[in-house]
Formats: sequence, C-alpha cells, structure tokens
Amino acid sequence: MRTDNRLSRMLHVLVHMSNQKGAATSETIAKMLSTNPVVVRRTMAGLREAGYVTSSKGHNGGWELATPLEKITMADIYRALGSPEMFALGLANDDPKCLIEKAVNARIGETLAAAEAMIVEQFGSMTLAEIRDDFEKGMAALAHAERCG
Repeated sequence: MRTDNRLSRMLHVLVHMSNQKGAATSETIAKMLSTNPVVVRRTMAGLREAGYVTSSKGHNGGWELATPLEKITMADIYRALGSPEMFALGLANDDPKCLIEKAVNARIGETLAAAEAMIVEQFGSMTLAEIRDDFEKGMAALAHAERCG
C-alpha cells in the first residue's frame, strides 16, 4: 500500500513559505517536492479553501500564506487535506454476514478510531510555528558547529 505523505509535504511547504518574500509558484513548489505543478495546485487548493493560503494568477502570482504559522496546527492542515487515511490496516469485507468477521472488524475499527483520535488531538496541540522554530534551532546549531568545527 502506498503511503500518503501529503501532510508532511504540505507542512514542509508552508514553513518554507513563511521564510520567503513574495508568492511561491506551483512550479517552484513542485521542484522542491519532486512532483508536478498540477499536483501542487490540486493539493494547495484544499489549503486555500480552508483559508491557510491564498493564490494569485499572472506575473508575480503564486501561493502565499494567509494565516500566520502560530495560528495553524498540524490538525488544521490534516483536515484541510481531507483527513487522509492514517493507517494501512483495513477491515475485511469478504463475508458481511459472518459474525466472526463483524466482531473482528468492530474491534479493529474501534482501536483504529481511538488511535486516530489520539493522533489528531496531538496534532492539534502543535503549531506550524513550532516546526519553524525547530528548523531555525537546527540551522543555528549547524552554523555554530561549522564555526567551531
């Protein structure tokens, strides 16, 4: 099963956008993510609809943050992306009348729902500003290490 890495990719993009002056084009973002500009536009559209980014067309157009990183949580972006499937585990539906299958699916389903709720709650406590701050601390430590080498 393929993994859905849109959340980590969009978090990455949004932090980059916060450090950039002016709009980021779909082409620039696509190069950063090694993907196609059409995929970028499609993915960013959900973030625009949720009010986290804006887009403009034409010369000097592109994507810009509409909300400060301090006001955006990881859960916000997860939801703006359509709450992608979190787990590769799935439920069997070979024989919907089978009581064993129903019991197994109920237990697995309850457990996955509880785990997902816990993860989304944790995402809700983390802002994108914290990710940016972690990045900046890492850059400062790297610069220090290079100076003191």
